[in-house]
Amino acid sequence: MARVVLAGYLVRNPLGGYVWQAGHYLLGLRALGHDAWFYEDTGHFALAYNPLTNDYGPRYEHGLAATADFLRRIGFGDRWVFVDVERGVEHGPGTGRAADLLREADLLINVAGVNRIPPERRAGRPAVYIDIDPAFTQIKAAEGDALLRAILDEHAHLFTFGENIGTPRSPVPTADYLWHATRAPVALDWWADAGPPGRSYTTVGKWDAAGRDATFRGETFAWRKRTEWLRCLELPKRTGRAFEVAMDVDSVPGDRATLAAHGWQIVDPLAVSADPWRYRDYLRGSRGEFTVAKDMNVRLRSGWFSDRAACYLAAGRPVVEQDTGFGDVLPLGPGVHAFRVVDEAAAAVAAIEADYARASAHAAAVAREHFAADRVLAQLLGVVGL
Repeated sequence: MARVVLAGYLVRNPLGGYVWQAGHYLLGLRALGHDAWFYEDTGHFALAYNPLTNDYGPRYEHGLAATADFLRRIGFGDRWVFVDVERGVEHGPGTGRAADLLREADLLINVAGVNRIPPERRAGRPAVYIDIDPAFTQIKAAEGDALLRAILDEHAHLFTFGENIGTPRSPVPTADYLWHATRAPVALDWWADAGPPGRSYTTVGKWDAAGRDATFRGETFAWRKRTEWLRCLELPKRTGRAFEVAMDVDSVPGDRATLAAHGWQIVDPLAVSADPWRYRDYLRGSRGEFTVAKDMNVRLRSGWFSDRAACYLAAGRPVVEQDTGFGDVLPLGPGVHAFRVVDEAAAAVAAIEADYARASAHAAAVAREHFAADRVLAQLLGVVGL
């Protein structure tokens, strides 16, 4: 048994997708027989999001309560610590042990680098970085982003959800780093037995985001997804099926009316994501997922596949996702479809509906073979040598 500390983003952003992301790593590590702990601090980014008030600030009461409840319910109620660096206060059952956990861990897994834990704080113990925002991370590093490169340099191994990066299949720059392919682990038992499918294809996410576009080889690549969504407006009319987005569509004036006019249903994303169990019920109660990808992942064919989509698959819900090249590493078929244009998306939905039971079975099989948390993390730990 090894002691593995997972550094993540939970107290400061207790939304369904982030919460389950951390949970899946912890559950997968335990399934492999390791002593896993969750760690988070405010040293690198102090602001916390409160979904009940929809604001950011250096207040952690809600996130701490949400974290305690979630980790207790998945069996890690005694295995976490949160450090308020500015106030010098520790929270959680690991209070008083944070420094020792970092120094004594056999491995630190740092998801997205949201916590910066340099080697001196962990007595030189090994650490791995999990890049969940492929293409953007590598382009910024290649541009010479000093802070990002310093953070990457503090890790012995770098992993990315962009599974084509570093291969001839994608032109994304590696920025002189060795990027190992990985994918989102899913603790399958927590998503199985979903019951009958709902009537709507759904997704959850952020509608628009500014300020994170990137330039590579003289071209600008968009980080936001709104432009990709607008290419798919005709999908409900093309298929006759129900499509619903749990997204902050009202962040762009007029977009709600545009979507509604084309037959899209819209629900409040916070009503879905503020509670991780409600988030899970929403995904499991869907007919499947339809979603787009960021322009930079599409045009640069990073191979990214959504961690949320992996959860849909685990629930036996088919997925239709914009093509990022993930078909190079995952088996496309009845329950997993990649599309480039709206005609291909419509054809994918028609294929699913022609034999939904077959599509559902294929979705669940892909989850078992390619996203099961113990398998994903066994491969990662094998690279590390643990």
